[in-house]
Amino acid sequence: MKIVIVMPLAEQRGGGEMMLWDLMQQGRNAGVEWLVIFLEDGPMVEQVRKLGIDTRVVSSGRLREIHRFIPTVFKIASIAKRERADAIINWMWITHIYGGLAALMAGLPSMWYQLEVPYDKFWMVRLATLLPARAIVTLSKDGKEAQGQIWPHRPTPLVYPGVALDRFEPSAVPSPLEARRKLGLPLNGPLIGIVGRLQRWKGMHVVVEAMPKVLQKYPDAHCVLVGGKHDLEPDYEDFLKQQIATLELSDRVIMAGLQRNIPEWVQAMDVFIHASDKEPFGIVIIEAMALGKPVIAGNAGGPTEIITDGIDGLLTPYDDADALAIAILRYLDDQEFARNAAVAARQRALDFSTQRYAQNFINAVRSAVSNVS
Repeated sequence: MKIVIVMPLAEQRGGGEMMLWDLMQQGRNAGVEWLVIFLEDGPMVEQVRKLGIDTRVVSSGRLREIHRFIPTVFKIASIAKRERADAIINWMWITHIYGGLAALMAGLPSMWYQLEVPYDKFWMVRLATLLPARAIVTLSKDGKEAQGQIWPHRPTPLVYPGVALDRFEPSAVPSPLEARRKLGLPLNGPLIGIVGRLQRWKGMHVVVEAMPKVLQKYPDAHCVLVGGKHDLEPDYEDFLKQQIATLELSDRVIMAGLQRNIPEWVQAMDVFIHASDKEPFGIVIIEAMALGKPVIAGNAGGPTEIITDGIDGLLTPYDDADALAIAILRYLDDQEFARNAAVAARQRALDFSTQRYAQNFINAVRSAVSNVS
């Protein structure tokens, strides 16, 4: 089976790019010949090529640039026909507008991976759904339910993402104290941490707002925010800095910026927080759980499918700093509970390997392609 994947981004910016990378790494010897078409040039093109996978670049520009949009569709269709592909898979809904039309032109079945939870505001998702697709693969029950409400109804198989568990194996990284020393973090007192892009819906400001209550009981505690500025919300970083200054937390909250060695940063933390609003899934949650960290995440969306509240983690409402502070203190006050939750978290994370993810994804593709009449 030869499959063309159309990928809009060629630089690692978030979970969607990592999911494609995991699929390419783990799906090379599973009876599928992959061909990846990137709609921009960037580091991932050569990274995927080094895996022995055929890669092409078809620069698409912005979706509204019709003079580039139409040639892009033709080029994708031409490549798929020339390479005798069996199907086209589009990574993310926006790519299906290109690849779905290309599949129609080439007379091929297509499908796409829905990496968001398509609420009403995503009207473009409705446009993408109008284009034929043998399946729309979803990554959470929340996303599956939301996509299933959009007409026309398409099959929506659920495929959970995975985590490269070998990178987040506790024995593969320094001890928490060694990690703190290596990263220049405070060596004493509890360290609370969060990892994510600097966007409001990711909830960094909620973590900052929760810290004064934590510091009342643990005055030697610190908080570290790991993540870089995002093009869509460039002002959020300054907002956080102002919030930290206003709350007089400049000596307690560390803004670490964008970091690549995430396993070491998470290993340094005593409590890991994922404070997003209706996160579609939450790969970083599983990464922290794989390291055996006590985790707190939002009580809506994907995290609820990963964490069983009170067993292998804690769930709190988005934008509720008081509830978040209470959850942090529950871990810090009850070390036995924290240890038990961490052990259970580590065990739960083993359910989300990249190998399982790749096989489940390939199974969904085979099923969709074989159903073509």
